[in-house]
Amino acid sequence: MDKYIWLIPLLPLAGFVINGLGRNALPKNLIGAIGSLLVLVSFGLSVTTFFQIKSSGVPINVELYNWFTVGNLNVSFAFLIDQLSAIMLLIITGVGFLIHLYSIGYMHHDKGFGKFFAYLNLFVFFMLLLVMGSNYLVMFIGWEGVGLCSYLLIGFWFNNPSYADAAKKAFVMNRIGDLGFLIAVFLIFNTFGSISFADVFSKAAAMQSGDSTILLITLLLFVGATGKSAQIPLFTWLPDAMAGPTPVSALIHAATMVTAGIYMIARSNILFTLAPVTLEVISIVGMATAAFAALIALTQTDIKKVLAYSTVSQLGYMFLGLGVGAYTGAFFHVLTHAFFKALLFLGAGSVIHGMSNEQDMRKMGGLRGKLPVTFYTMLIGTIAIAGIPPFAGFFSKDEILAHAFEHSTTLYVLGVITAGLTSFYMFRMMFLTFYGKFRGTHEQEHHLHESPATMTIPLIVLAILSIVGGFIGVPEVLGGHHELGAFLAPVFEPSAKLTGEAHHLSHNIEYILMGVSVGAALIALLYAYTKYLSGKHVPVADNEERHVLAKLSYHKFYVDELYDFLVRRPLDALSVFFYKVVDLLGIDGLVNGLGKGSVEASKGLRLLQTGNVGFYIFMMVIGIVAVLLYGYTLIN
Repeated sequence: MDKYIWLIPLLPLAGFVINGLGRNALPKNLIGAIGSLLVLVSFGLSVTTFFQIKSSGVPINVELYNWFTVGNLNVSFAFLIDQLSAIMLLIITGVGFLIHLYSIGYMHHDKGFGKFFAYLNLFVFFMLLLVMGSNYLVMFIGWEGVGLCSYLLIGFWFNNPSYADAAKKAFVMNRIGDLGFLIAVFLIFNTFGSISFADVFSKAAAMQSGDSTILLITLLLFVGATGKSAQIPLFTWLPDAMAGPTPVSALIHAATMVTAGIYMIARSNILFTLAPVTLEVISIVGMATAAFAALIALTQTDIKKVLAYSTVSQLGYMFLGLGVGAYTGAFFHVLTHAFFKALLFLGAGSVIHGMSNEQDMRKMGGLRGKLPVTFYTMLIGTIAIAGIPPFAGFFSKDEILAHAFEHSTTLYVLGVITAGLTSFYMFRMMFLTFYGKFRGTHEQEHHLHESPATMTIPLIVLAILSIVGGFIGVPEVLGGHHELGAFLAPVFEPSAKLTGEAHHLSHNIEYILMGVSVGAALIALLYAYTKYLSGKHVPVADNEERHVLAKLSYHKFYVDELYDFLVRRPLDALSVFFYKVVDLLGIDGLVNGLGKGSVEASKGLRLLQTGNVGFYIFMMVIGIVAVLLYGYTLIN
C-alpha cells in the first residue's frame, strides 16, 4: 500500500482538473459522478491504509522526492501516515464523499455546478495534503490551500456583494493567523535545524519544560490555530462563512478546515506539552470561545447561524481538551463532531431546500411530517451534540469535561454550563423548525417536500455514525477499553511520558461528573421544551424590542461592530490619509509639480522658436553685442 499512498490526494486533484476544464462541456451527472467517485476511491485507499496502520502499528513514511535544498535547509516532499493522520484521512474522504453525494442533489439547478465540484475536489486535495505532510512546510501548503478554497467556496455566489464580503473576511482573518504559523515555522528551523516532524519532535523531547523558545513557537502556532479554527479573537469569519452553499458549510465546519488547528496542535503535542503556559492560554481561550459562541447561538433565528456558532463553541471545547492535556479527548471530539455537525448542516440544507431557500426559523414550524427523514436524522444529530448518552457526543464531551475537572474546577463548571447551553439552543432549533404550526407562506407550504435520495442517504449514514461513533471511546468506568485511545497512544506517547494523559479519577467521581453533565443537558432540553413547544414561544421580529441580554446575544455582542470601530475604521482613515496626503499631495504633487514646472518653463522658452529668420538674425546680433559687452566688462 505504501507505493500508492500518493493516490489518496492525487485523485481529488484529478477531479479538480477534469471538472474544472470540462465544467461547461460535461453533463452535470457526469461531473457529479467524477467528483464524488474519485473521493470515494480515495476513501477506499484510506480505509486500506488505516487497517495497515492498525495491524502493524508502524507509521508509513513516503518520500516522493527531494523538494529543495537551501544552505542547511533540506526539504522533502514527503508523507507521514500514522495513527493520527490515518483517522483524519477517513474523516476527510469519508465525510467528504457523503457531502459530495449530497451536493449532486442540492446544487443540481445551479449554473456553476461544474465549477462547484471542481472547488470541492480541490478543497479535499489540500486538506489531505495538510494532514499527510511529514513536515511543517507541506502542512503549510495544505493549510494555505484550504484557505484559498474556502475563499472560493464561501464567495461562490459572488454576484451577491455580502457573500463576496464574507469570503474576503474569511480570507483576511485567516491570513492574520497564517502569519503566526509561518513565523513559527521559521523559528522551528532556527531552533532545531529542520522542519521535519521526526527531527523536530525527537530533539524537542530532550528539552526542558518551560523553555522560552518553545513557548514562543507554540504561542505562534496557536495564533495560526485561532485563525483556522475560529477561536477568540479570530472567530467572526466562521458564522459569516454561511454565505456559501450549505454543502460548503458542512465541509468547512465538520470534516476539514476548522479542525486543522486542532490537528496541528495534536500533531505537535510534544512541543505544547513542553510549554505549560501555552496550554493554559489554549484552555482559557478555548473555554471562553465555547461559552461566548454558545451565548450567541441562544437567540439566533437563522438556522445556519445557530449551527455556525455551535461549531465555534464545539471547537472551543476541543481547544479546552488540548489545553488541559486531553489530546485523545480533543481528537475524539473532532471525530464525533465531524459526524453530527456534518449531519446537522446537511439536514439544515435539506430544510432550506424544502422551504424554497428560507433560513429563518420564525417562518418554519410543523415540518416534522413533511420532511420525516430530515427530522429524524437531525433529531439524532441534536441528541448527539447535546451530550445525551449513548450518542456519540456524550462520550467525547464527557472525556474533555473529566480532564477539565482534574485541571480546574472553574473550567469544568463553565464547561458544564456551556453543555447545558448547547442542549438548549439545539433543541430550540428543533422545536422551532419541526414542531408547532407552519409559519411560512402558503406558497412555501404548498411546495414543502422531502429531499431526494442523493441528499437523504448521506443524512441516514451520518445519523448512524452519530449514534454508534462514540462507542470507539467508551471509558473503562462504563466497561469499555477506549479503543481510540489505545490506537492513538503511540502518537501521544512522548507527551504522556512527561505528564501522563490518563486521568486518575475514581469511578464514583466519574459517575457523578457524567450525571452532572447529562443532567445539565436534560434540564436545558426541558426548558427549551417548556418555552418553545408547550409555551409556543416564537422569537420576535428584528424590529421589535428585546430584553437587554437577549439583544446583546442576538446582535452577537456587537463584536463585528467593535472590530469595525477598533480596526477597520482606523485602517480606512489611515488609507484615506495615505491616499489624499501622501499619494495625492506628496508623491503626485511632486511628480505633477515637476511636470507643470517643465511645461510652464517651456511656454517661455518656446517663444524663442518662432520660425522667423529675421527674428533669429536679430537675436543673434543681440547675442553678439551681449558677448562683446561682457568681454569689454572683463577687460576693464
